[in-house]
Amino acid sequence: QVQLVESGGGLVQAGGSLRLSCAASGRTFSNYVMGWFRQAPGKEREFVAVISRSGGDTAYADSVKGRFTISRDNAKSTVYLQMNSLKPEDTAVYYCAAARLYYIRSPTTEADFGSWGQGTQVTVSS
Repeated sequence: QVQLVESGGGLVQAGGSLRLSCAASGRTFSNYVMGWFRQAPGKEREFVAVISRSGGDTAYADSVKGRFTISRDNAKSTVYLQMNSLKPEDTAVYYCAAARLYYIRSPTTEADFGSWGQGTQVTVSS
């Protein structure tokens, strides 16, 4: 399995921006579809965004579409989540995950992802 380490979380005011990073190691990064999920207090973990192996195909949850952008740099074995226009309801622990898939599945579900990072806290104040 690939090992994943997230970074970039923190406290930000509503309307602000954060960029999360997820560094991968242990396997060939470009062999994995990469995703971001989040879990708010008292809620189940939910899908946020996913990106194909090459980076040419992406998909987003409706709640973040137009505000968040997922990208990847296969040379650096890193996936990113640029989060703009943040809202208090975006507050959650954000996890990156890796899936041994050839392409993005729709819908994207947790069950497809076999490797997970430890999570990074994002808190958006109103």
